[in-house]
Amino acid sequence: MDYLPKDPAILVSSVNMLLRDEEFDSLEALCYAFNQEPEQIKDYLFAHGFVWSQEQQQFRPIGYDA
Repeated sequence: MDYLPKDPAILVSSVNMLLRDEEFDSLEALCYAFNQEPEQIKDYLFAHGFVWSQEQQQFRPIGYDA
């Protein structure tokens, strides 16, 4: 993957997959590899109904993040 997708559903799926498959050990490492800021990704996905779960190391739909 050369870049992170712009579509929120594809972006959340891609980020979660890269973290799950241990391509990257943290959201920060993933974001820096793609020249992005973690807070920008978090804010963008939050605006589209997803929240970062530090405990689970993945983005979850708002309301299912517990």
